Amino acid sequence: MSIWSLVGNASWIVLLVLIMLVMASVVSWVMIVQRGLLIRSAHQNMQAFEDRFWSGMDLTQLYKELDKEEDPGGLEQVFRSGFTEFSRMRSQGTEDADAVMEATQRAMRVAISREQEKLETHLPFLASVGSTSPYVGLFGTVVGIMNSFRGLANVQQATLASVAPGIAEALMTTAVGLVAAIPAVVAYNRYASRVEALLANYETFADEFSSILHRKVHSRHRAS
Repeated sequence: MSIWSLVGNASWIVLLVLIMLVMASVVSWVMIVQRGLLIRSAHQNMQAFEDRFWSGMDLTQLYKELDKEEDPGGLEQVFRSGFTEFSRMRSQGTEDADAVMEATQRAMRVAISREQEKLETHLPFLASVGSTSPYVGLFGTVVGIMNSFRGLANVQQATLASVAPGIAEALMTTAVGLVAAIPAVVAYNRYASRVEALLANYETFADEFSSILHRKVHSRHRAS
């Protein structure tokens, strides 16, 4: 009645279900760790960039410093996209301030959408594992119980010793399904809320940055 003996004596359908659940659990744990590190890094980078941005540094100087960095992401990329489009429109001599701001805001929205794609990568897989693993385990349980009752038809007297191994084998798939599902559900809910908070901060920064550029471009037009 050990775990290994139950696995060794299980039917091929139950073994297939167990292998699928174990593989899903392993992959989900890899993604849980990878997503956790990425989201934590994005949060730390956001706080560090906000400190630099609101320190009073000249925006052009900040842009030049970021331009030297390799593959900046997160809030830095939102800033770079907006400032690049703002500078491009002004260098072309565009006189319509609203057109300049519209192009700048559009560039930042695109940057936020790309960052959202990066942050939400693999989260649907965690949601799928969390929602389907219990049902896959239940399927294995049903098959195991069916095999147990079929085996009882070949014995003269049904005893607990003859029923217990089949029932234990059947319930094992449900247990493995829950083991695979619970961490995936917890991680998905936590990471989804943190990603939503990060994106809200990105959008808030984009609005604040737009206000700064709006005052800048309108002051230039009044001066001219």
